[in-house]
Amino acid sequence: MTTPPPGWVPRLSGALAQPERADRAVALRPGRGGRAAAVLILVAEGPLGPEVVFVERAATLRTHANQIAFPGGAADVGDRDLVDTALREATEEVGVDRAGVRVLGVLPPAHVAVSGFDVTGVVGWWQQPVALTAVDVSEVASVAVVPVAVLSDPANRAAVHHPSGYTGPAFAVADHLIWGLTAHLLDGVLELAGWQQPWDHLRRLPIPDRYLTGRPTPGGPDAH
Repeated sequence: MTTPPPGWVPRLSGALAQPERADRAVALRPGRGGRAAAVLILVAEGPLGPEVVFVERAATLRTHANQIAFPGGAADVGDRDLVDTALREATEEVGVDRAGVRVLGVLPPAHVAVSGFDVTGVVGWWQQPVALTAVDVSEVASVAVVPVAVLSDPANRAAVHHPSGYTGPAFAVADHLIWGLTAHLLDGVLELAGWQQPWDHLRRLPIPDRYLTGRPTPGGPDAH
């Protein structure tokens, strides 16, 4: 007997299908026709409710080392579309079995000025969660699955201001700070799913130095 999906699955899928709502999720940094890339925003139903998969980027990367991101990367010539890009990258980076993922929809592309990428967030329900680990250790240091209850807690919400002038949402999780493109897309998904809680938009957190070590070159889609 097939287990019915959690209630948030049709709610999120329905919101993603409404262009005006999906557009608002990336309104601060809409696509500009840059090089195509995609990330997988993978959500499962865990013991504490919905939870989201993140990766910690390897410390040895030239750009955006140590930062928290969604699995993903640039589109390859052989990819059927950007959904295929996101699923392929998640498989290569952390061993996601695409057969266990139901794609709920996609966000409009968000532009990353520092790299020139237009990044499409592919939102998936992880129907058959399995243990994940860093497969491509040249890209990924670790995998984290974080409950939405933690991410949406106002105590963990703030904004950051980057020396370049960028200001955007952030999430303080354990000893990590989720910021930049990842936080921007995450904030949009929380809103679409109805998980957002009021938080203090005037609260500012510093960006740890370890997230600011890379040189901003056009090498990846997950910059600020």
